[in-house]
Parts: sequence; C-alpha cells; structure tokens
Amino acid sequence: MQPEGKLVVAGDGFVGWHALNDTIMGGRSSGSCNVSQAGLHFSGELIEQGGGFVSVRSPLFSPPLDLSGFAALRLDLAGHGRRYKLAVACADGVAGLTELIPGGLRWVHEFGTELEGYSSVRIGFDQLTPSVRAQPIEKLPMGLPLRLDASRITRLQLLHSKFDDAGGLNPGFRPGPIDLELRAIYAVN
Repeated sequence: MQPEGKLVVAGDGFVGWHALNDTIMGGRSSGSCNVSQAGLHFSGELIEQGGGFVSVRSPLFSPPLDLSGFAALRLDLAGHGRRYKLAVACADGVAGLTELIPGGLRWVHEFGTELEGYSSVRIGFDQLTPSVRAQPIEKLPMGLPLRLDASRITRLQLLHSKFDDAGGLNPGFRPGPIDLELRAIYAVN
C-alpha cells in the first residue's frame, strides 16, 4: 500500500546509491549495493575493530530535494532486527558554514527494524538531531543555532553503526554479515 505523500525513491530509482563503509577511516568492513525493480539490496561484512559501520547513501541531489511540505520520511525496508540510523544532509542557509565542518553535519535518528519481514518506519523531521561523526552538536562553533531545512535536502544515508545518536554504544549493533533491503522512501505528513 502506498502512503499519501510524495515518493522520494523506490525500485530501480536507487541507481546511483552506493556503499560507504568504515574503510574511509581505516576500518575493514565491506559492503556493496545492487539495485533492481524491487529496490536497493545492500550486503556485506561488518567488522567492529578499527571502525564499526557500514552504510548506503544517495548521490548528491542537485537541485536539493524540497520536502518542506511534509513532516517526515517513511522508509520501507527489511533490516533483520538491526538498529539503523537515517542521516540527512542539507544545503546550508547559514552562509555555507555547516558545509565547512570536517566530517560534515548530518541530521540523524536511530530506529529499529523487525527481525523478520519488512518494517515501515516513520521518522519525523522534528526527531532528527544534528551530529558530526556520531557526536551530537547543538550549535555551530560561532554559537549560531542549527536548524534542519527540509526544503534543501542534499543527501540521504542509512547506517548500521556501533554508535547511537548520542555518541554512546548502539545496543542493537551486531558485527558480522549484514543484509539490508530498502524498498522505498516517501515524504509523508
């Protein structure tokens, strides 16, 4: 059943999404994406030591997605009981300052998935918190407040990480083989 709202991506629309794993910081986890009419399939091996994350992310949206008429994103996925994080990147309206933060500012929210079958997860834009490399932040270095701009979304990413939203350990983290199926993402109210 398709929810009321706007389809962001589904099926073979995931072409261009790619794996980004902890190897960028010296880790040894691996993963790859395959796209079909059913959606995106990510599989790999998660190794905790030296990194501890695997992810799939969209290409840069150009122009940015304007989802300002919506309150949330809905993800339809099979995550096999793991806890994931949704990370949202936005073009910056504060003179480009957040784009200069090393590691990049992301708006994140952690969520669980069903052990079997598909999960439908709604994540409100008001649930997303600003984070840089798994560490929450409240303000820019110059004290400027941060705010999510849903009219200028530049990238979406799903991560399974040993760290939770607050920078502590993710209680749902499991090293070893990983398998994620992402059917669709919708913007909803």
